[in-house]
Amino acid sequence: MKLAGIDLAWHGEKNPSAIAIGTLHGTHLTLDELEPVVYGMSAVLDIINSQQELNGIAIDAPLIIENQTGQRECEKTLSRNYGSRKASCHTSNKSLYPDSLSVNLSLNLKKQGFQHLSAHRWQIECYPHPAMIECFDLPERLAYKKGKVADKKTGQVNLANLLLKLGTSNVLTLQLPEQIKVLLSESYINTLKGSALKSNEDALDSIFCLYIAGLYQLRASSITYGDTDRGYIWVPRVKCI
Repeated sequence: MKLAGIDLAWHGEKNPSAIAIGTLHGTHLTLDELEPVVYGMSAVLDIINSQQELNGIAIDAPLIIENQTGQRECEKTLSRNYGSRKASCHTSNKSLYPDSLSVNLSLNLKKQGFQHLSAHRWQIECYPHPAMIECFDLPERLAYKKGKVADKKTGQVNLANLLLKLGTSNVLTLQLPEQIKVLLSESYINTLKGSALKSNEDALDSIFCLYIAGLYQLRASSITYGDTDRGYIWVPRVKCI
């Protein structure tokens, strides 16, 4: 069974997204393909459409936005639960994102049969920070996106090590090709800077989104904040390592 994880750029067509494609066999998930730098919705759709028998997609981006201002209810509720652990939500509304790339992508996927939170041929909105807290049993958000370059590198190394540990998970194993494991090595990450460091961050995020997709397909213990009318976020609640 084919699944996909997408770390989607929120701000227009000029920022890159990252896509991970994998195959689920029972409780074993294998990463088959990684596209760390993808520009624009048409390119994202081309990659998705090139996959035969793709069953589900987990996307890190707001897929349903109905509120004109403020936060979506799902963002408010999730932030109340995870704010003390430094994993509050970003704000999404129609004023900030009047022609949201993520909403347009979701609508395109829906036309192709990918229904929200469905059991067959599905799409879900996910949020890696709280999912990592749950899957890796962390006290708070894993810091790898902000701060000094050295801090970002340290954070990426920490995330990479956690992703590698999923290879022996009792819940869902994650198998990575040797060429992909290079991207997760401390020696490689420490060579990165600028856009290359950001691209590697996006790649790691997309791999974890793929893992979230695997957990959703397995119907792992979870909580869904919000609903498919006003927006939702699916968060797994299972310790994986």
